[in-house]
Amino acid sequence: MSISGLITALATPFLADGALDGEGWRRLLARQVAGGAQGVVVAGSTGEAATLSDAEYDTLLRTAVEALGGRMPVLAGTGHSGTARTIEATRRAARNGATHALVVTPPYVRPTQEGLRQHYLAVAEQGGLPVVLYNVPGRTGCDLLPDTVAQLAVHPRIVGIKEAVSDMTRMKALLALRGDGFAILGGDDASAARTLLAGADGLVSVGSNVLPGAFRTLCDLARAGNHAAAEAWDARLQPYHDFFTLESNPIPVKALLQRLGIGHGLRLPLLPLSAPHHAAADHLAADVGALEELSSH
Repeated sequence: MSISGLITALATPFLADGALDGEGWRRLLARQVAGGAQGVVVAGSTGEAATLSDAEYDTLLRTAVEALGGRMPVLAGTGHSGTARTIEATRRAARNGATHALVVTPPYVRPTQEGLRQHYLAVAEQGGLPVVLYNVPGRTGCDLLPDTVAQLAVHPRIVGIKEAVSDMTRMKALLALRGDGFAILGGDDASAARTLLAGADGLVSVGSNVLPGAFRTLCDLARAGNHAAAEAWDARLQPYHDFFTLESNPIPVKALLQRLGIGHGLRLPLLPLSAPHHAAADHLAADVGALEELSSH
């Protein structure tokens, strides 16, 4: 199953007491189907994976696989600081029905580029799932460089990269590696139009939790090379891009989801959206329905 187009990095809805919101999770999944998402990520950083128990991880992933019924890829976040634990998590995701493993660079430990290369090769060869590399140095303190990606891209079980560095020089270096067996995915909503217009295969989006139809439209326009229309549509989304960076992800997107009736907050150490931003959240949430209607798929 190929990975391209709009892939939503799903938030994890919780009830007011902090337990998983199973009904909210199913409604979020249905929202993605209705909006035209072409893939989902379960239990990534947007999904507050670090706060989930193994049982909760299993429940989220199995429910997503069942609800989506093979209509789109289901990527599972499996990255940890240690290689052995990452392999174990990837095997767990495979048992739960994931189609791919989204493997973030090992956070905190700051391996060398050769260490990263060996880490990813071990996960690809022993984890039991196709691997999508994930580079987000602002969160991990570890930067997977294009030369290292080039060495990994030739492995048959390493099938793509989610690159969250928005620098276009970096993206162009990665796009040179693009091929039938290796997809380039943007990981930053605000620069998605530029990335897709430059030739990226897709976008792993946070904003599409709330606006799957609108972000699918952006992806379609940009991937078709329609510069003027893509840039105009991206301008419509700019207030959302700005809002989603007001506080650490997924705080802002979960504030909008709560206003849409999905979930009730986050788990510590993350806190709900700060009071000074509530008016902006109310305003943007009120506009979601109209924007989705304009971009129905």
